[in-house]
Amino acid sequence: MTTLVCPAPAKLNLFLHVVGRREDGYHLLQTLFRLIDYGDTLHLSLREDGRIVRQQPLAGVAEADDLCVRAAQLLKAEAGSVPGVNIRLEKCLPMGGGLGGGSSDAASVLLGLNRLWSLGLSRSRLQELALKLGADVPFFVFGQTALAEGVGETLQAMTLEPAWYVVLTPAVSVSTQAIFAHPDLTRDSEIIKIADFSEASLFGVRNDLQAVVCRDYPEVARHLDWLGQHGRARMSGSGACVFAAFDTAETAQDVLAKIPRNMRGFVAAGLDKHPLYDYADEDGVAQS
Repeated sequence: MTTLVCPAPAKLNLFLHVVGRREDGYHLLQTLFRLIDYGDTLHLSLREDGRIVRQQPLAGVAEADDLCVRAAQLLKAEAGSVPGVNIRLEKCLPMGGGLGGGSSDAASVLLGLNRLWSLGLSRSRLQELALKLGADVPFFVFGQTALAEGVGETLQAMTLEPAWYVVLTPAVSVSTQAIFAHPDLTRDSEIIKIADFSEASLFGVRNDLQAVVCRDYPEVARHLDWLGQHGRARMSGSGACVFAAFDTAETAQDVLAKIPRNMRGFVAAGLDKHPLYDYADEDGVAQS
């Protein structure tokens, strides 16, 4: 095997509560992550010279800051003597959209190179490496619907009913750092006990970042208001993308067909597992 095509699916935060703040400034969260079948695509191909090469620029992102490149470098440092790789990214997910695009890309590089370089690293070890790249990256390596706590790295697998999501993509890029630093952000939401969690409890939850984002980004509020006429609309992550869940693909497509001409969006199904889930194994042996 010398090449791999690796999907990098988006995620939705079905809720996001800020439950505290550590002394180092990092926020403590509780959130429910769900993968969806819409995202970026990575093309990985082996090089004989050991170099890690980004094959095209990513707008606004220097190569040294590119999470795909950093993920490959991190894995190469972990593995030692391995071939190089060309990395080509087909970018579909909006940047600053709250869908986890950069984090998902990084995780797919880790999972893809674990297979392409025949490393056989366990999922738990890949998650440890992923945390060095960002708080959301371990979830994508974990690769299942998950209740996340801490800064996002403590993950508990959850099972949800099938759902189809209408996702709207406002043409704004939200700064996650600025939103978490906002003086009006709620930081003391009550923690949901895992033993008490059920799908029905999603009706009593929210995204604590949403009110602040809507105040500073009117386009996000406008998209939420429109989608809210058709379902229980909520923002994902720190925005800007918003979504609502529906029981059937047909219902979701009908809603999407009604969006105003100055809005953009897509329909995606919830995924129970990451497409590259089998590229790592808890026993430390990559599955075939």
